[in-house]
Amino acid sequence: MKLPAPNALVGGTLIGFLGLVAAVSALWTPYDPLRLSFRAKLAAPSAMHWLGTDEFGRDVLSRLMAGAATSVWISLLTVALAVSLGTMIGLFSGYVRGWVDRTIMAFNDALLAFPGILLALGLLAVVGANKYGIILALGIAYAPSVARIVRGTVLSLREREFISASRVMGNSEAFTMARHILPNCIAPLTVLATSMFGWVLLAESSLSFLGLGVPPPAPTWGNMLAGSRPYIGQAVWLGIFPGLCISLTLLGINLLGDALRDKLDPRMRGAR
Repeated sequence: MKLPAPNALVGGTLIGFLGLVAAVSALWTPYDPLRLSFRAKLAAPSAMHWLGTDEFGRDVLSRLMAGAATSVWISLLTVALAVSLGTMIGLFSGYVRGWVDRTIMAFNDALLAFPGILLALGLLAVVGANKYGIILALGIAYAPSVARIVRGTVLSLREREFISASRVMGNSEAFTMARHILPNCIAPLTVLATSMFGWVLLAESSLSFLGLGVPPPAPTWGNMLAGSRPYIGQAVWLGIFPGLCISLTLLGINLLGDALRDKLDPRMRGAR
């Protein structure tokens, strides 16, 4: 029996643990993440509060668990929106070609010229800083990357023999795209979506850190990290644990993305 690659094993374990914590936090946390306790404020890690408490006496472990659920939910919906929107644009643009393709790609490349986080900041100024505004802003910001990847795949497939055979058989263009071209885009989309999950998680944490993410008192790793700044000298755990969660999650996503690329990319097969 062939063992999984080390990067797949470590990455899958870290991401699986994140998913488990997010699922458990929807049903149970050690304490109410929003409950204030001024008697226990800035308490160091102990048997009662394993990761300590914050400036309002809220349990850090409970807030980290609730923040994991929020981050996972936002990241999954954002990736789904970006992949769906980008796939439709790239599929249509690459298959139709001509002036339609040039016009769409000119607009797409203009959006790609902006860093994703900068474009999201501009969109959040319009739609407002809330959970669904973040999903919409980041989904639109990352959709051009998906469209560019899908378009390149479609252009490489459009003139292949099996596509010509589908046309000769009388199949409609929509059927040909859905039945023969779209399935061949799944492998690169899987690798891209895995990496994009990490990009979105980091972007959401950055927006929350800047005060443009999910508004308090709802916990996210980013706003917990931002809230720790005034107290970092006397309660270092307030900054360490959210930062560690973000770092380990990004590590797991990158390792899992590398493993998927090695598995799905034909150019990587057989490579050490």
